[in-house]
Amino acid sequence: MEKVTFQRENLKLVGNLYFPKNFNPEEKYPAVIVGGSLTSVKEQMAATYAAKMALKGIVALAFDYSHYGESEGLPRQFEDPQNKLRDMKAAVSFLESLPYVEGIGALGICTSGGNVAYLAENDSRVKAIATVAAWLPNEATLPLLYGGEDNLEELRETGKKAKEVYLEMGDNQMVLAYSNTDKTASHFGPMEYYMDNNRGGGISAWKNSFSLMSWEPWLGFDPTSKAKNIKAPTMIIHSDGSALPDNAKQFYADLGGEKELVWLEGYHFDFYDQEKKVNEAANNAGRFFKAHIN
Repeated sequence: MEKVTFQRENLKLVGNLYFPKNFNPEEKYPAVIVGGSLTSVKEQMAATYAAKMALKGIVALAFDYSHYGESEGLPRQFEDPQNKLRDMKAAVSFLESLPYVEGIGALGICTSGGNVAYLAENDSRVKAIATVAAWLPNEATLPLLYGGEDNLEELRETGKKAKEVYLEMGDNQMVLAYSNTDKTASHFGPMEYYMDNNRGGGISAWKNSFSLMSWEPWLGFDPTSKAKNIKAPTMIIHSDGSALPDNAKQFYADLGGEKELVWLEGYHFDFYDQEKKVNEAANNAGRFFKAHIN
């Protein structure tokens, strides 16, 4: 593994590049970019899956999105799907510049499953995508997830006011991103992966914070609407115990290109770091990428 940096417009992004065993820079390899959940950093599920891809002969880039981890971008902990789309395009450009890369795919876990849908719709350089326990909300499910239309409007208004405060005073107002007990968190329990110091909560580079300015762009995140426009071969890896399983099935149904649905057993957070579930998902994603990236 090698730490790398690359540019997205005027921002420096930081990643870890994972290489296959017996890597030879004179040869050609398939490559993938890998991203994780909301607020996650490259040392969490992105690292886990990037390492698995490398074991399967795929060069893999786990990187920090702008505004997170070691990557630049102000305000910090700011969630914006359009920013992440630009980040992923920059990551594809970086991989494309490497002489040993023959083709590029994208692997998204949880929120990044939705993010790679945005990427696949927008960037024809991406030859294949795979999602694992993807977060695939849409307009119909948002009120159910966030306490109804009135509460959604209140959250959007909170985000607008927080942005005004930031622009006027430079104060980036934060709440917890995840909590089992604090109902003001952007995501309220059970959140054991993030609460456990032996799991995601123990990754020192990760911050359990969500910028209130994020509410408006975050609540506009609609990856399910992208499915009909995706032409790249797509694998959806999901389970009944993962987030929004019906949405994952609808997303798959709406895909018009080559596609494969892998329905496994397991709880959402199991796919982040539990060896058996990660291996099942990674084995399928690796097989799919090796078949379609060239």
